Amino acid sequence: MGKNAIEVNSLSKNFRLYHERNRYIKAAFLRGRRAKFDEFIALNDVSFDVPHGATLGIIGSNGSGKTTMLKCLTGIYTPERGSIKIDGKVAALLELGAGFHPELTGSENIFLNGAILGMTKRDVELKFDKIVEFAGLEKFINTPVKNFSSGMVVRLGFSIAAHVEPKILLIDEILSVGDQDFQRKSTEKIEEFRREGRTIVVVSHSLGLVQQLCKEVIWLDKGKIRQAGFATDVISAYTGGSYTEHIERDEESRERWGTGDARINSIELLSSNETKINHFDTDSAVKIRFQINAHVRVESPILRVRVTKLNGDVVWATSTQRVSNSIRVLDGPATATLEIPKLGLLEGTYYLSASISNSTSTTEFDHCQNWLRFNVHKTNMFDEGIVSVESSWSLARQHR
Repeated sequence: MGKNAIEVNSLSKNFRLYHERNRYIKAAFLRGRRAKFDEFIALNDVSFDVPHGATLGIIGSNGSGKTTMLKCLTGIYTPERGSIKIDGKVAALLELGAGFHPELTGSENIFLNGAILGMTKRDVELKFDKIVEFAGLEKFINTPVKNFSSGMVVRLGFSIAAHVEPKILLIDEILSVGDQDFQRKSTEKIEEFRREGRTIVVVSHSLGLVQQLCKEVIWLDKGKIRQAGFATDVISAYTGGSYTEHIERDEESRERWGTGDARINSIELLSSNETKINHFDTDSAVKIRFQINAHVRVESPILRVRVTKLNGDVVWATSTQRVSNSIRVLDGPATATLEIPKLGLLEGTYYLSASISNSTSTTEFDHCQNWLRFNVHKTNMFDEGIVSVESSWSLARQHR
């Protein structure tokens, strides 16, 4: 197939919607006809290509044909017309745990579900411990699945599918289920797949997630492609322009985007005595103060800071995830302060960016790109590079 992992050409899929049904053969003979039905066109002449290593998003309202499209790609549904060409091993995260047997233990279901997904017994044995660890079910893995909570079933199903190591991954809304910890781990796993160059197709109502993961997006509407193109353009059209309105650029070329549910009202760079300043020495202590506000109640938001060079290379980044007393709830105005005992940057000009997102980093409420520009003066004239590293020299003379 060359450069494309998926090729869909003029695909159509229909379903029959019965108004009545002949439950028995006898009833059909007595009536002398088949039960009445209407033809429902779920997909109508859909065509698109997905290159190897690309991540494609599919959006649309309920009933637009998104899940039907994925099920056609996996072979669950056979289309009436058109063709699908797949180049590579496929794993689908559609209905997690659907293939589990309730009377079997978690361990037994790992082997059963792994076989359904195309893994050999040897493959499952080699990855068994990683599957259990990722699902976080070490204590319950030998318990019958019928005693699992729905969240445990979802975690185990995702863990098995994620360890199939497919070349092509199809995802349908599963990243929006489960607890916050599961959502974060699953999102990180998808990011790992992207970095490895796997092909991913994502169906989701979470537009923030789609915009984060996908460069290209298809908007399905009543079984047809309404629009296809860059994620920002398609999502803006789908939402009536609401996403475009949240992208701002000021006279200093600073950029800002996000849903607006929470907002960073101000960012200040402060010296150790809390004087506002934009010029520091290498050994200086620095504080970064944020005035933030949430217009709706936000559970466990993440505040991120990133320092970059002028060319965009990241020098250092951190977030509230690294501390135990992170933000649990944000439901109004608040002040956050990041203290840096020693700046540690060498001579140069740098940008500071910040963002606030949901607990799984799938939706950015506010992103302030290149919001502050500051200069650093190095105190050690003989060091070169970007960062100052604590070091010392010693010399031992060799006696002859």
